[in-house]
Amino acid sequence: MIKNDLFLRALKGEIVDRPPVWMMRQAGRYLPEFMELKAKYDFFTRCQTPELASEITVQPIRRYGMDAAILFSDILVIPQAMNIEVEMKPNFGPYLPNPIKSPKDLDRVIIPNIEESLGYVLNAITMTKEKLQDEIPLIGFAGSPWTILCYCVEGQGSKSFDKARGFCFTQPEAAHQLLQKITDTTIAYLKAKVRAGVNAVQVFDSWGGMLSPVDYQEFSFQYIQQIVDALKDDAPVIVFGKGCWFALKEMAQSGASALGVDWTCSAQNARYLTGGNITLQGNFDPARLLSPPETIKKMVDQMIREFGKDKYVVNLGHGILPHIPVENARAFIDAVKEYTE
Repeated sequence: MIKNDLFLRALKGEIVDRPPVWMMRQAGRYLPEFMELKAKYDFFTRCQTPELASEITVQPIRRYGMDAAILFSDILVIPQAMNIEVEMKPNFGPYLPNPIKSPKDLDRVIIPNIEESLGYVLNAITMTKEKLQDEIPLIGFAGSPWTILCYCVEGQGSKSFDKARGFCFTQPEAAHQLLQKITDTTIAYLKAKVRAGVNAVQVFDSWGGMLSPVDYQEFSFQYIQQIVDALKDDAPVIVFGKGCWFALKEMAQSGASALGVDWTCSAQNARYLTGGNITLQGNFDPARLLSPPETIKKMVDQMIREFGKDKYVVNLGHGILPHIPVENARAFIDAVKEYTE
């Protein structure tokens, strides 16, 4: 039994004394102890070495005592396992030297055996669970199929992913074939993570907001729906679409346990668009963690009042930024833990 099950209770919509709190990208680059490991090991070495990944996962828990841990990994381990080369270039980000450009390129894309190709992630889960000793739940995650496609076609990060969108609009058949392969792999991957011990999963649709509402349904949400349908009986599923406020109504009917909200959508609008019956997660602007700690505390209190303490998980509206002072991150976490009505 998980000793602090506040996060899992909030996902079920139970009445709680205060909402749970964790931060997207909490295991990472704003922490000095993480930067020490970063100086010694390259990015994918950290992802692929269970001892390192599990250590990085628990670093923020030791320092701040969040109500949930999220496994240190990356959404791009999926294309790597699918036989699509992915590099992480320092001061540049993800780089895929052989992006998908045509239906012919899909011939080399495989649906892998998860235990063989991503066994290191499953081993990291086992090690992390040992370190956590059932104190708090562990979250596993994956990128949405659309977000993964964006990198596979664009070959790198982008502000607008024009190549990825162009691929979908000019070669829709190939796009759907690739999206289905990514979906099938992601379902198998998340199911393996649940079997390995994660207590909940989150699907990150980081680039969903690049699509129009109509195109979002065709190229993103129908594939997220497949993932939710496949996983919802195994573990709670959180869906987070950045910039996807327009899809919150459909998302609320998907069977997901919770929906992530970014900082451009107010608590009032998020509750209205989702019908007020589903747990919401978010939505503190990550850059607001640069504010003084006393301001952060006031803003967190206000945010909780606006969302309401029940059916709510306190989080950022996207991942924590690398240059956030550690004391400001602490102010954010402590404000939630000290919250009283």
